[in-house]
Amino acid sequence: MKVLLIGSGGREHALAWKLAQSPRLTALYAAPGNPGIAEEAIIVDIDTADNAAVLAFCRKEAIDFVVVGPEAPLVAGLADTLRNGGIAVFGPSAAAAQLEGSKGFTKDICAKYDIPTGAYQRFTSAEPAKAYIRQQGAPIVIKADGLAAGKGVTVAMTLDEALDAVDSCFSGTFGAAGAEVVVEAYLDGEEASFFCLCDGKTALALASAQDHKRVGDGDTGPNTGGMGAYSPAPVMTPDMVERTMRDIIEPTIAGMADSGHPFTGVLFAGLMITAKGPELIEYNVRFGDPECQVLMMRLKSDLLPLLYAAATGTLASISAEWRDEAALTVVMASKGYPGAYEKNTPIARLPEAGTNAKVFHAGTALKDGQLVATGGRVLNVTAMGSTVSAAKDSAYTALDQVEWDNGFCRRDIGWQAVEREKA
Repeated sequence: MKVLLIGSGGREHALAWKLAQSPRLTALYAAPGNPGIAEEAIIVDIDTADNAAVLAFCRKEAIDFVVVGPEAPLVAGLADTLRNGGIAVFGPSAAAAQLEGSKGFTKDICAKYDIPTGAYQRFTSAEPAKAYIRQQGAPIVIKADGLAAGKGVTVAMTLDEALDAVDSCFSGTFGAAGAEVVVEAYLDGEEASFFCLCDGKTALALASAQDHKRVGDGDTGPNTGGMGAYSPAPVMTPDMVERTMRDIIEPTIAGMADSGHPFTGVLFAGLMITAKGPELIEYNVRFGDPECQVLMMRLKSDLLPLLYAAATGTLASISAEWRDEAALTVVMASKGYPGAYEKNTPIARLPEAGTNAKVFHAGTALKDGQLVATGGRVLNVTAMGSTVSAAKDSAYTALDQVEWDNGFCRRDIGWQAVEREKA
């Protein structure tokens, strides 16, 4: 099978690494890719924001299957263009991708189909939003409605912080994504990420993970796209997985089909495990980043037939096998992230091949033969272990071999699971 992978981040490097292991693969192409992905795939120069150009390439190279990594091309309708052109594609239609593209759309689906989530209101101007916030009090959550690269959410612990977040959205900090704001109740509990493959009618549970959104140790500082993750998440017990499937995932799949937007691809549920059970914080319509990295390390099954079954309506006949070991990834980011940071800083050294870890490239490039950091989140140092503690030790041992003066990381990834393991 000839496969084209769309994307250039750590998530896509992990997908490329796993897809490249498939005996069913005859050729793997990637666009725009990165130096890590280039070790697994043929990098092709296509404008991935030009849906027609992607389709033309697929026809020219007789591509059998396209795997779309990031959310933006899905929200922009790339999957629709490819499907209409007769190409099998992993990823939802633009209409179904609204589950990530619009926080308000998702909350309305939850309300209509009785999916447990925080109470909410939608606003298109600042003053009514502020009046509602004053009425509700803090803590409270303010979300830019559209795509904001993981940075459009403020969990406000004070009234002033909440009011400032509203001003920030409507003043254009997040561009068009902040033209509408969702204000919702603060949910108290432990967060978890849960992933399912969907083919429009069937949902196949994959695995759980826990992400670390805050930039600093001890979960301090601003939210980021994710500073590290581990899998599995101990809070996602078999009972919690069953309840999540029954109360959240299955009603969503049925509701989307009922609404005329059947969902195919990967459904990533950001959950809060509260005293009442699992509640939905938000949906994403692609693999998490950096959660994908730990999922791919733990996945025993061949990834390619799993993704193809989701794309072709045949998920009911397939299952996924997982390694029992834990996996943990630590993000190395450019100093200053998630704010302004210097680009093109040299990365002098990566861990030796053969160490008990895998480095997935996220924001890297080659300039005159030198590996440089081009993004905010740059490297994902990932390792396996019999426990989360063991995986953490292996990951940080490898990370400490990286020579990059402008890089930083959190030193406490996996702390919740490590605390549990000590108890």
